[in-house]
Amino acid sequence: MHSNCTRKLLNLEDVNIKKIVHADNYVKIFIETDPSLQTCPRCGNQTKRIHDYRYQEIKDLPFQLKDTYLVLKKRRYICQCGKRFIEKYHFLASYQRRTIRLSYKIIDLLRNLTSIKAVAEATNVSVNTVSRLLDTINYCTPSIPECIAIDEFKGNTDAGKYQCILIDAKKHRILDILPDRTQSHLSSYIREINRAERHRVKFFVCDMWQPYVDLAKAYFPNATIIIDKYHFIRQVTWAIEKVRKNLQKTMPAKLRKYYKRSRKLILTRYAKLKDENKKACDLMLLYNDDLRLAHYLKEWFYDICQSEKYSYQRTAFWDWVKAAEKSGIPEFEKCAKTYRNWSKGILNAFKYKYTNGPTEGFNNKIKVLKRLSFGIRSFKRFRTRIIHCSI
Repeated sequence: MHSNCTRKLLNLEDVNIKKIVHADNYVKIFIETDPSLQTCPRCGNQTKRIHDYRYQEIKDLPFQLKDTYLVLKKRRYICQCGKRFIEKYHFLASYQRRTIRLSYKIIDLLRNLTSIKAVAEATNVSVNTVSRLLDTINYCTPSIPECIAIDEFKGNTDAGKYQCILIDAKKHRILDILPDRTQSHLSSYIREINRAERHRVKFFVCDMWQPYVDLAKAYFPNATIIIDKYHFIRQVTWAIEKVRKNLQKTMPAKLRKYYKRSRKLILTRYAKLKDENKKACDLMLLYNDDLRLAHYLKEWFYDICQSEKYSYQRTAFWDWVKAAEKSGIPEFEKCAKTYRNWSKGILNAFKYKYTNGPTEGFNNKIKVLKRLSFGIRSFKRFRTRIIHCSI
Protein backbone atom coordinates (compact mmCIF):
# COMPACT_ATOMS: atom_id res chain seq x y z
CA MET A 1 0.00 0.00 0.00
CA HIS A 2 2.67 2.48 1.04
CA SER A 3 4.95 1.51 -1.84
CA ASN A 4 2.14 2.11 -4.32
CA CYS A 5 1.43 5.59 -2.87
CA THR A 6 5.12 6.50 -3.05
CA ARG A 7 5.23 5.41 -6.68
CA LYS A 8 2.22 7.62 -7.44
CA LEU A 9 3.92 10.52 -5.69
CA LEU A 10 6.91 10.12 -8.00
CA ASN A 11 4.49 9.95 -10.95
CA LEU A 12 6.54 7.56 -13.08
CA GLU A 13 4.80 4.50 -14.51
CA ASP A 14 6.37 1.02 -14.31
CA VAL A 15 9.06 2.23 -11.91
CA ASN A 16 9.86 0.50 -8.62
CA ILE A 17 11.26 2.59 -5.77
CA LYS A 18 13.90 0.72 -3.79
CA LYS A 19 15.27 3.34 -1.45
CA ILE A 20 15.07 7.06 -0.69
CA VAL A 21 17.95 9.02 0.83
CA HIS A 22 17.35 12.53 2.22
CA ALA A 23 20.20 14.98 2.77
CA ASP A 24 20.25 18.66 3.63
CA ASN A 25 20.39 19.84 0.02
CA TYR A 26 19.29 16.88 -2.08
CA VAL A 27 17.07 13.80 -2.31
CA LYS A 28 18.21 10.59 -3.97
CA ILE A 29 15.56 8.12 -5.07
CA PHE A 30 16.83 4.68 -6.08
CA ILE A 31 14.62 3.21 -8.80
CA GLU A 32 14.54 0.34 -11.27
CA THR A 33 12.14 -1.17 -13.80
CA ASP A 34 10.93 -4.73 -14.33
CA PRO A 35 12.61 -6.79 -17.11
CA SER A 36 10.72 -6.77 -20.38
CA LEU A 37 11.01 -8.04 -23.94
CA GLN A 38 13.32 -5.75 -25.93
CA THR A 39 13.86 -5.26 -29.66
CA CYS A 40 17.45 -5.28 -30.92
CA PRO A 41 18.30 -2.01 -32.73
CA ARG A 42 20.67 -3.88 -35.11
CA CYS A 43 18.78 -6.99 -36.32
CA GLY A 44 15.26 -6.31 -35.04
CA ASN A 45 14.95 -9.59 -33.12
CA GLN A 46 13.47 -9.64 -29.64
CA THR A 47 15.41 -10.67 -26.56
CA LYS A 48 15.11 -10.91 -22.76
CA ARG A 49 18.73 -11.82 -22.13
CA ILE A 50 20.39 -9.39 -19.68
CA HIS A 51 24.08 -8.63 -20.11
CA ASP A 52 24.79 -6.42 -17.05
CA TYR A 53 23.58 -3.49 -14.90
CA ARG A 54 24.79 0.07 -14.48
CA TYR A 55 23.77 2.82 -12.09
CA GLN A 56 23.15 6.31 -13.38
CA GLU A 57 22.19 9.51 -11.55
CA ILE A 58 19.44 11.43 -13.36
CA LYS A 59 18.35 14.93 -12.43
CA ASP A 60 14.62 15.34 -11.85
CA LEU A 61 12.19 18.07 -10.79
CA PRO A 62 13.04 19.58 -7.37
CA PHE A 63 11.23 17.96 -4.45
CA GLN A 64 10.66 19.68 -1.08
CA LEU A 65 12.87 22.59 -2.24
CA LYS A 66 15.77 20.15 -2.65
CA ASP A 67 17.67 18.98 -5.73
CA THR A 68 16.31 15.60 -6.75
CA TYR A 69 18.31 12.74 -8.26
CA LEU A 70 16.88 9.49 -9.60
CA VAL A 71 19.49 6.75 -9.20
CA LEU A 72 18.42 4.41 -11.98
CA LYS A 73 19.58 0.81 -12.18
CA LYS A 74 19.94 0.63 -15.95
CA ARG A 75 19.67 -2.77 -17.53
CA ARG A 76 21.79 -3.65 -20.58
CA TYR A 77 20.56 -6.42 -22.88
CA ILE A 78 22.44 -8.62 -25.34
CA CYS A 79 21.03 -10.04 -28.56
CA GLN A 80 21.85 -13.24 -30.42
CA CYS A 81 23.66 -11.13 -33.02
CA GLY A 82 26.04 -9.92 -30.31
CA LYS A 83 24.64 -6.39 -30.08
CA ARG A 84 24.54 -4.92 -26.55
CA PHE A 85 22.09 -2.10 -25.91
CA ILE A 86 20.54 -0.13 -23.06
CA GLU A 87 16.87 -0.48 -22.22
CA LYS A 88 14.64 2.42 -23.37
CA TYR A 89 12.82 4.50 -20.71
CA HIS A 90 9.75 6.63 -21.36
CA PHE A 91 10.89 9.31 -18.88
CA LEU A 92 14.49 9.57 -20.10
CA ALA A 93 15.79 10.64 -23.51
CA SER A 94 18.77 8.87 -25.06
CA TYR A 95 22.19 10.08 -23.88
CA GLN A 96 20.61 12.43 -21.31
CA ARG A 97 21.14 12.71 -17.56
CA ARG A 98 17.92 14.60 -16.87
CA THR A 99 14.29 13.52 -17.13
CA ILE A 100 12.13 14.66 -20.01
CA ARG A 101 9.76 16.43 -17.63
CA LEU A 102 12.66 18.45 -16.20
CA SER A 103 13.51 19.64 -19.73
CA TYR A 104 9.89 20.69 -20.27
CA LYS A 105 9.91 22.50 -16.93
CA ILE A 106 13.04 24.44 -17.91
CA ILE A 107 11.42 25.49 -21.18
CA ASP A 108 8.31 26.56 -19.28
CA LEU A 109 10.35 28.62 -16.79
CA LEU A 110 11.97 30.44 -19.69
CA ARG A 111 8.57 32.06 -20.35
CA ASN A 112 9.06 34.15 -17.20
CA LEU A 113 11.01 37.39 -17.07
CA THR A 114 14.08 35.87 -15.47
CA SER A 115 17.67 35.23 -16.43
CA ILE A 116 18.99 31.96 -17.82
CA LYS A 117 21.27 31.67 -14.79
CA ALA A 118 18.28 31.91 -12.41
CA VAL A 119 16.47 29.15 -14.32
CA ALA A 120 19.60 26.98 -14.18
CA GLU A 121 19.92 27.44 -10.41
CA ALA A 122 16.22 26.70 -9.82
CA THR A 123 16.38 23.41 -11.76
CA ASN A 124 19.86 22.21 -10.73
CA VAL A 125 21.34 22.25 -14.24
CA SER A 126 24.11 24.26 -15.88
CA VAL A 127 23.67 27.53 -17.75
CA ASN A 128 24.85 25.81 -20.94
CA THR A 129 22.12 23.18 -20.56
CA VAL A 130 19.43 25.87 -20.34
CA SER A 131 20.94 27.66 -23.34
CA ARG A 132 20.93 24.46 -25.40
CA LEU A 133 17.28 23.83 -24.53
CA LEU A 134 16.47 27.41 -25.49
CA ASP A 135 18.11 26.81 -28.86
CA THR A 136 15.75 23.89 -29.51
CA ILE A 137 12.76 26.27 -29.48
CA ASN A 138 11.86 27.61 -32.90
CA TYR A 139 9.18 30.15 -33.80
CA CYS A 140 8.26 30.64 -37.43
CA THR A 141 6.81 33.84 -38.82
CA PRO A 142 2.97 33.71 -38.77
CA SER A 143 0.80 35.03 -41.57
CA ILE A 144 0.52 38.81 -41.82
CA PRO A 145 -2.75 40.18 -40.30
CA GLU A 146 -4.86 43.10 -41.49
CA CYS A 147 -3.34 45.58 -39.04
CA ILE A 148 0.38 45.59 -38.33
CA ALA A 149 2.56 47.89 -36.25
CA ILE A 150 6.32 48.35 -36.42
CA ASP A 151 8.84 49.91 -34.07
CA GLU A 152 12.50 49.61 -33.16
CA PHE A 153 14.22 48.94 -29.84
CA LYS A 154 17.80 48.92 -28.60
CA GLY A 155 18.91 45.31 -28.35
CA ASN A 156 22.73 45.53 -28.65
CA THR A 157 23.01 42.02 -30.07
CA ASP A 158 25.59 40.59 -32.43
CA ALA A 159 23.24 41.57 -35.29
CA GLY A 160 23.47 45.29 -34.48
CA LYS A 161 22.58 48.01 -32.03
CA TYR A 162 18.88 48.30 -32.96
CA GLN A 163 16.32 45.63 -33.78
CA CYS A 164 12.77 45.87 -35.14
CA ILE A 165 9.56 44.43 -33.75
CA LEU A 166 6.45 43.58 -35.78
CA ILE A 167 3.13 43.46 -33.93
CA ASP A 168 -0.43 42.44 -34.70
CA ALA A 169 -2.06 45.72 -33.61
CA LYS A 170 -5.52 44.13 -33.27
CA LYS A 171 -4.72 40.97 -31.32
CA HIS A 172 -1.73 42.49 -29.49
CA ARG A 173 0.75 39.73 -30.26
CA ILE A 174 4.30 39.68 -31.61
CA LEU A 175 4.65 38.61 -35.23
CA ASP A 176 8.42 38.67 -35.51
CA ILE A 177 11.66 40.26 -34.29
CA LEU A 178 13.99 41.50 -37.03
CA PRO A 179 17.77 41.81 -36.54
CA ASP A 180 18.12 45.20 -38.22
CA ARG A 181 16.04 48.33 -38.80
CA THR A 182 17.77 49.49 -41.98
CA GLN A 183 15.56 50.02 -44.99
CA SER A 184 17.50 47.53 -47.12
CA HIS A 185 17.06 44.74 -44.57
CA LEU A 186 13.38 45.51 -44.01
CA SER A 187 12.79 45.55 -47.76
CA SER A 188 14.43 42.15 -48.25
CA TYR A 189 12.41 40.73 -45.35
CA ILE A 190 9.05 42.05 -46.58
CA ARG A 191 9.71 40.93 -50.16
CA GLU A 192 9.77 37.33 -48.92
CA ILE A 193 6.17 37.68 -47.72
CA ASN A 194 3.56 36.49 -50.18
CA ARG A 195 2.20 39.36 -52.28
CA ALA A 196 -1.41 38.32 -51.66
CA GLU A 197 -0.80 38.56 -47.90
CA ARG A 198 0.81 41.98 -48.25
CA HIS A 199 -2.12 43.27 -50.27
CA ARG A 200 -4.55 42.14 -47.54
CA VAL A 201 -2.97 44.50 -45.00
CA LYS A 202 -5.42 47.35 -44.30
CA PHE A 203 -3.57 49.37 -41.64
CA PHE A 204 0.11 50.09 -41.07
CA VAL A 205 0.99 51.77 -37.75
CA CYS A 206 4.42 53.36 -37.28
CA ASP A 207 6.19 56.34 -35.76
CA MET A 208 7.30 59.50 -37.57
CA TRP A 209 10.21 57.90 -39.41
CA GLN A 210 10.12 58.27 -43.19
CA PRO A 211 11.70 54.87 -44.10
CA TYR A 212 8.75 53.09 -42.43
CA VAL A 213 6.28 55.12 -44.47
CA ASP A 214 8.22 54.45 -47.68
CA LEU A 215 8.14 50.72 -46.95
CA ALA A 216 4.41 50.80 -46.33
CA LYS A 217 3.75 52.61 -49.60
CA ALA A 218 6.00 50.26 -51.57
CA TYR A 219 4.95 46.87 -50.17
CA PHE A 220 1.50 47.43 -48.62
CA PRO A 221 -0.32 49.43 -51.30
CA ASN A 222 -3.78 48.85 -49.83
CA ALA A 223 -2.79 49.82 -46.28
CA THR A 224 -3.80 53.06 -44.56
CA ILE A 225 -0.72 54.56 -42.90
CA ILE A 226 -1.34 55.60 -39.28
CA ILE A 227 1.11 57.66 -37.23
CA ASP A 228 1.27 56.53 -33.63
CA LYS A 229 -0.58 58.87 -31.29
CA TYR A 230 2.18 59.02 -28.69
CA HIS A 231 4.81 60.12 -31.20
CA PHE A 232 2.92 63.13 -32.50
CA ILE A 233 1.42 64.21 -29.16
CA ARG A 234 4.88 64.45 -27.61
CA GLN A 235 5.79 67.08 -30.22
CA VAL A 236 3.51 69.49 -28.34
CA THR A 237 4.99 68.43 -25.00
CA TRP A 238 8.51 69.02 -26.31
CA ALA A 239 7.47 72.43 -27.67
CA ILE A 240 6.04 73.75 -24.39
CA GLU A 241 9.02 72.34 -22.48
CA LYS A 242 11.41 74.26 -24.75
CA VAL A 243 9.39 77.44 -24.20
CA ARG A 244 9.66 76.95 -20.43
CA LYS A 245 13.40 76.23 -20.55
CA ASN A 246 14.11 79.29 -22.71
CA LEU A 247 12.07 81.43 -20.32
CA GLN A 248 13.93 80.06 -17.29
CA LYS A 249 17.24 81.30 -18.70
CA THR A 250 16.04 84.87 -18.22
CA MET A 251 14.81 84.37 -14.64
CA PRO A 252 16.54 84.93 -11.29
CA ALA A 253 17.98 81.82 -9.65
CA LYS A 254 15.18 81.23 -7.10
CA LEU A 255 12.41 81.72 -9.64
CA ARG A 256 14.21 79.51 -12.14
CA LYS A 257 14.41 76.68 -9.60
CA TYR A 258 10.72 77.10 -8.77
CA TYR A 259 9.66 76.82 -12.43
CA LYS A 260 11.87 73.78 -12.92
CA ARG A 261 10.49 71.99 -9.87
CA SER A 262 6.90 72.92 -10.72
CA ARG A 263 7.04 72.03 -14.41
CA LYS A 264 4.45 69.26 -13.91
CA LEU A 265 1.84 71.95 -13.18
CA ILE A 266 2.30 73.20 -16.72
CA LEU A 267 2.51 69.76 -18.37
CA THR A 268 -0.48 68.19 -16.56
CA ARG A 269 -3.95 68.69 -18.01
CA TYR A 270 -5.39 71.80 -16.38
CA ALA A 271 -8.74 70.12 -15.66
CA LYS A 272 -6.99 67.36 -13.66
CA LEU A 273 -5.23 69.79 -11.30
CA LYS A 274 -6.54 70.41 -7.81
CA ASP A 275 -7.85 73.89 -7.01
CA GLU A 276 -4.70 74.95 -5.18
CA ASN A 277 -2.51 73.69 -8.03
CA LYS A 278 -4.68 75.52 -10.57
CA LYS A 279 -4.00 78.79 -8.75
CA ALA A 280 -0.27 78.05 -8.71
CA CYS A 281 -0.37 77.22 -12.43
CA ASP A 282 -2.24 80.46 -13.20
CA LEU A 283 0.43 82.46 -11.34
CA MET A 284 3.18 80.73 -13.33
CA LEU A 285 1.44 81.48 -16.62
CA LEU A 286 0.96 85.17 -15.73
CA TYR A 287 4.74 85.65 -15.79
CA ASN A 288 5.07 85.46 -19.58
CA ASP A 289 2.73 85.82 -22.57
CA ASP A 290 4.50 83.17 -24.68
CA LEU A 291 4.26 80.60 -21.88
CA ARG A 292 0.59 81.39 -21.43
CA LEU A 293 -0.09 81.01 -25.17
CA ALA A 294 1.96 77.79 -25.30
CA HIS A 295 -0.09 76.37 -22.44
CA TYR A 296 -3.31 77.30 -24.25
CA LEU A 297 -2.12 75.58 -27.45
CA LYS A 298 -1.09 72.51 -25.46
CA GLU A 299 -4.51 72.25 -23.77
CA TRP A 300 -6.30 72.80 -27.06
CA PHE A 301 -4.37 70.04 -28.83
CA TYR A 302 -4.93 67.58 -25.97
CA ASP A 303 -8.67 68.29 -26.19
CA ILE A 304 -8.56 67.52 -29.90
CA CYS A 305 -6.80 64.19 -29.26
CA GLN A 306 -9.29 63.14 -26.57
CA SER A 307 -12.37 63.90 -28.61
CA GLU A 308 -14.39 60.95 -29.93
CA LYS A 309 -15.78 62.81 -32.97
CA TYR A 310 -13.56 62.56 -36.02
CA SER A 311 -15.43 65.37 -37.81
CA TYR A 312 -14.47 67.76 -35.00
CA GLN A 313 -10.89 66.45 -34.81
CA ARG A 314 -10.36 66.93 -38.54
CA THR A 315 -11.44 70.59 -38.60
CA ALA A 316 -9.97 71.46 -35.18
CA PHE A 317 -6.61 69.94 -36.14
CA TRP A 318 -6.19 72.30 -39.08
CA ASP A 319 -7.40 75.24 -36.99
CA TRP A 320 -4.77 74.37 -34.40
CA VAL A 321 -2.01 74.10 -37.03
CA LYS A 322 -2.91 77.56 -38.42
CA ALA A 323 -3.03 79.05 -34.90
CA ALA A 324 0.36 77.56 -34.04
CA GLU A 325 1.88 78.89 -37.26
CA LYS A 326 0.65 82.41 -36.37
CA SER A 327 1.59 82.17 -32.67
CA GLY A 328 5.01 83.74 -33.11
CA ILE A 329 6.53 81.01 -30.89
CA PRO A 330 9.33 79.28 -32.87
CA GLU A 331 8.86 75.97 -31.03
CA PHE A 332 5.17 75.75 -31.93
CA GLU A 333 5.78 77.00 -35.46
CA LYS A 334 8.18 74.08 -35.91
CA CYS A 335 5.63 71.71 -34.36
CA ALA A 336 2.93 72.98 -36.75
CA LYS A 337 5.26 72.43 -39.70
CA THR A 338 5.84 68.83 -38.57
CA TYR A 339 2.10 68.26 -38.23
CA ARG A 340 1.46 69.66 -41.67
CA ASN A 341 4.03 67.29 -43.18
CA TRP A 342 2.54 64.28 -41.36
CA SER A 343 -1.09 65.42 -41.45
CA LYS A 344 -2.44 62.44 -43.39
CA GLY A 345 -1.09 59.86 -40.96
CA ILE A 346 -2.15 61.92 -37.93
CA LEU A 347 -5.72 62.31 -39.19
CA ASN A 348 -5.82 58.55 -39.85
CA ALA A 349 -4.84 58.03 -36.21
CA PHE A 350 -7.81 60.16 -35.14
CA LYS A 351 -10.14 58.28 -37.47
CA TYR A 352 -9.17 54.64 -36.91
CA LYS A 353 -7.88 54.80 -33.27
CA TYR A 354 -5.06 52.27 -33.81
CA THR A 355 -1.84 53.03 -31.90
CA ASN A 356 1.59 51.60 -31.23
CA GLY A 357 0.67 51.16 -27.56
CA PRO A 358 0.98 47.34 -27.62
CA THR A 359 4.35 47.69 -29.32
CA GLU A 360 5.62 50.04 -26.62
CA GLY A 361 4.37 47.59 -24.00
CA PHE A 362 6.39 44.77 -25.57
CA ASN A 363 9.40 47.10 -25.82
CA ASN A 364 9.20 47.70 -22.06
CA LYS A 365 9.06 43.95 -21.51
CA ILE A 366 12.12 43.52 -23.71
CA LYS A 367 14.00 46.14 -21.67
CA VAL A 368 13.19 44.26 -18.46
CA LEU A 369 14.31 40.95 -19.99
CA LYS A 370 17.54 42.51 -21.24
CA ARG A 371 18.29 44.10 -17.87
CA LEU A 372 17.61 40.88 -15.92
CA SER A 373 19.83 38.92 -18.30
CA PHE A 374 22.55 41.60 -18.31
CA GLY A 375 22.18 41.67 -22.08
CA ILE A 376 21.80 38.80 -24.57
CA ARG A 377 24.45 38.88 -27.24
CA SER A 378 23.08 36.20 -29.56
CA PHE A 379 20.25 37.65 -31.65
CA LYS A 380 18.78 34.20 -32.34
CA ARG A 381 18.44 33.46 -28.62
CA PHE A 382 17.21 37.00 -27.94
CA ARG A 383 14.48 36.66 -30.57
CA THR A 384 13.43 33.23 -29.27
CA ARG A 385 13.34 34.46 -25.69
CA ILE A 386 11.26 37.54 -26.54
CA ILE A 387 8.62 35.59 -28.46
CA HIS A 388 8.67 32.75 -25.89
CA CYS A 389 8.01 35.23 -23.04
CA SER A 390 5.16 36.89 -24.94
CA ILE A 391 2.87 34.02 -25.92
